[in-house]
Amino acid sequence: MGSVLTQLLLLWLLGTQPEATIRVFVVPHSHLDVGWLHTVQGSTQAYVTTVYTSVVEDLTRNKQHRFIIVDQEFFRLWWDGVASAKQKVQVRQLVDQGRLEFVLGGQVMHDEAVTHVDDQILQLTEGHRFLYETFGIRPQFSWQVDSFGASATTPTLFALAGFNGHIISRIDYDLKETMQQDQEMQFVWRGSRSLLAQQEIFTHVLDENGYCSKGFYWNEKAVFPDPPWDGMYPNQTVPVTLSNIQRYANTLSYNVRKRAPWFLTPHILWPWGCDRQFFNASVQFANMDYLMGYINKHVSQFGVLMVYATLSEYFQTLHSEHEPVQVRDHRDFLPYSSDMFHSWTGFYASRSGLKGLARRASALLYAGESMFTRFMLAPHRFLDRAWGLQQLQKLRWAVSEVQHHEAITGAHTPKVSDMFVGRLNNGMHGVQKLMSAIVQDRFPAHTGLEPGGYVAVIYNPLAWTVTTIVTLTVDFPKVSVTDESGHPVPAQVQNSKEMPSVYDLLVLTTIPGLSYRYYVIKPSRRAKGDTQVTEATMANTKQFGRRPRRHDSSVGRRLVHVENDCYSVFLDKDTNLMQSIWERQSNQTIQVTQQFMEYEANGDEDQGPISDNYVFTSSETAKPAWETVGMEIVEGELVTEIRQYFYRTVNDRDPTYTVYSRLARGPPGADGELLCHRIEQEYRVGPLELNREAIWRTSTNLNTARVLYSDNNGYQMQRRAYKHHENNIARNYYPMTQSAFIQDRQSRLVLLSEQAHGVSSQGNGQMEVMLHRRLWALSVNVTLNDTSVVHSVLWLLLGPSTLTRDLGQRSGVALQHRPVVLIRELSETARIHPHPQHQEAVTLPPSIHLQILSIPGWTYNSNHTKHVKNLRKVCAAGSGLCGVRGGALAHRDLGCEHTAPLALANSGTWLPQRQFQPSFTAPREFHHHHPSKGNPDVLHLL
Repeated sequence: MGSVLTQLLLLWLLGTQPEATIRVFVVPHSHLDVGWLHTVQGSTQAYVTTVYTSVVEDLTRNKQHRFIIVDQEFFRLWWDGVASAKQKVQVRQLVDQGRLEFVLGGQVMHDEAVTHVDDQILQLTEGHRFLYETFGIRPQFSWQVDSFGASATTPTLFALAGFNGHIISRIDYDLKETMQQDQEMQFVWRGSRSLLAQQEIFTHVLDENGYCSKGFYWNEKAVFPDPPWDGMYPNQTVPVTLSNIQRYANTLSYNVRKRAPWFLTPHILWPWGCDRQFFNASVQFANMDYLMGYINKHVSQFGVLMVYATLSEYFQTLHSEHEPVQVRDHRDFLPYSSDMFHSWTGFYASRSGLKGLARRASALLYAGESMFTRFMLAPHRFLDRAWGLQQLQKLRWAVSEVQHHEAITGAHTPKVSDMFVGRLNNGMHGVQKLMSAIVQDRFPAHTGLEPGGYVAVIYNPLAWTVTTIVTLTVDFPKVSVTDESGHPVPAQVQNSKEMPSVYDLLVLTTIPGLSYRYYVIKPSRRAKGDTQVTEATMANTKQFGRRPRRHDSSVGRRLVHVENDCYSVFLDKDTNLMQSIWERQSNQTIQVTQQFMEYEANGDEDQGPISDNYVFTSSETAKPAWETVGMEIVEGELVTEIRQYFYRTVNDRDPTYTVYSRLARGPPGADGELLCHRIEQEYRVGPLELNREAIWRTSTNLNTARVLYSDNNGYQMQRRAYKHHENNIARNYYPMTQSAFIQDRQSRLVLLSEQAHGVSSQGNGQMEVMLHRRLWALSVNVTLNDTSVVHSVLWLLLGPSTLTRDLGQRSGVALQHRPVVLIRELSETARIHPHPQHQEAVTLPPSIHLQILSIPGWTYNSNHTKHVKNLRKVCAAGSGLCGVRGGALAHRDLGCEHTAPLALANSGTWLPQRQFQPSFTAPREFHHHHPSKGNPDVLHLL
């Protein structure tokens, strides 16, 4: 197979060989994890550079060879920092010829369990932007082969993005065995319960061999931190020679014949490669050329015909067969178990601190981009737009890369975790500076300003009017808070829950959509009897002594309650635990008890299955993680806060667990509806003892039959009925990206989260959330000896399903995108703008969420043909620059629990649609996507 002619001949033979011949499409690839065992810099230095350099060199010399590239982060780093002008020309030629194909095309191969759909869109857009502005192409096929389980959100998103095929691999071992036996490894997936056939995608499941082809790579493992100076890698597989080629051919053909009965067609997709492969592409291809040539010369002997292929070539051949394929509904493939005792549900809570930081960074990026888009259209005295876009891009990159399936999952080494945390913090700092600079010349005129106070600018990134309580920290107990007009603002001061020397200042604010409000916060110095200055009210604190765990019948006889206009929460003074909640609208009282518990993990493989970064394994039920509970109730005019402190032992000075529960009293009417109908709970968890996994269990008297509902990536809810397995506890854990609930016929209890956790219902009327893990077990040199204290937030909603369904969607979005507070100290030289610029509020209907409002920095022409011509002109000039610029505006309907994203666009794109490419829409036929009339690069999702 030394020429294009030979390759074409083989493709022709695929259609002329007898039916008994198995047609093998060898798809060369290298799986390059963006942060797993090594940092991005370390991986780039050790092998990534040589992968792309050697692959491009080999494909340029050998016309029959093929290769697919998946993640864009590493390729972009090579393209921008390593590739020569000659290599860039070669890459463009290979792409134009279809021999080098970009698949998936996101910044990374994202995780599917604990990522939010907004962040999936972001990272996919980042990668697609680069490909479109550089090569004028858009990927047609996915390659989600290493995410730990498969969400129904991903195929929906990819179908909306114009993908024509979806490839997955990691699904339950026993389910995959059944699907192989029943020849159900290919199907049309209707991932959205609401969109159904409108957005479906042909899905191919890799067989039990996964994405690797063990025994058939000849450059073995890369050496860290540097490649060997002599190019000789250790443990290199024995090359293919005349003396051993028969054995190699027998092994490969046997492997293929074993796979063949699992699929309906005789066309076998055979991924060739694995982790960190093809850093010596010429050696790889030379051995495979020899082996494939030998097999193809003896087709009658082996019953196998082999050809190099891209995914496009494989799917086009598959499509020509028109074989009937089953249709799968919106169910997902979560959780994922690789065998009976290894359920990959631990990563739902691994490195909880990183999960929280990643989500906060995403929310800040959302706020920063919307503020920049709204207020930087006009000239600005203090801000350079190019610098502003640079700050946004830095955070876009950091948030995108942390969505990788070894990143947000916490399945990486401590030094890699430090890398992700550092990049997120640096990006957030830059966007905070940007947002502060945007409002720098917009401060209101205000008289009487003097040193010793603050100006707080509070920005609402949502396109609704938001009424909420914002918490600030001040070092003076008597405070006056006024708005931009000098009017007093309702506020409450209380002793800080974190630091004894300062105070928490709670401010009630109502902010129109995509707007900000100013508040002047000053120490109050009013004279006795002066009624002109309104001070924030001081909350009263009631102390309750520590109470031990009790099991006798006297529990629940002495109650104290706190309330707002929606709930009354009853607390047991004998235990300092919650006893019940009365919900006003339904006039129902639900027994609710909440406590911290722990699973004790096995860290010794000699003693059985272990828990590690990936896997959660527990043979025993969770046990209470405390001996005594202390409680304070801080009651004020705006907020009542219940502070519960859980001590591991009777003599502990500091609590291991703390929860702060708030009930707010907002204004009457629609403005205060969301604020009233939630109990906000903040947690402080840790440091944990070694080999402990901490949960927050909510037990109720709801008759739920252990049925749980949890979300797919904040996109739609999945029903999770309790299943009986050998590994019961772990295999009934599910990802909770944003929300989960339990219910009976009368009431529903909803938990909303600001970050990803694991969630389960281990008993009737129970819901438990895994908050933190500390483990010593080693998995591929990755440990989770996490000694941190994690801070998490959950909002609890309780009531009839009609109420919680309507409020739950909006509340979940409100939790994800809380107002951003920018603080500036008052001084005599503070710049105060005499005429603050007018803000025009953006207000959408309550059922609509503005999902994207940004200027991502694309430079493109809405006419695709013209864009490609311009691209070629620029490339021909040798600059290597190709780009698009525009904005994107998207929203999604919040009217039902399984809502689908909708998108509106002006001059830019959300996820650009591939033009005139076939797409599976039914088991037997394709159809063509046609761009929107008048603007071929605008994607309207209806």
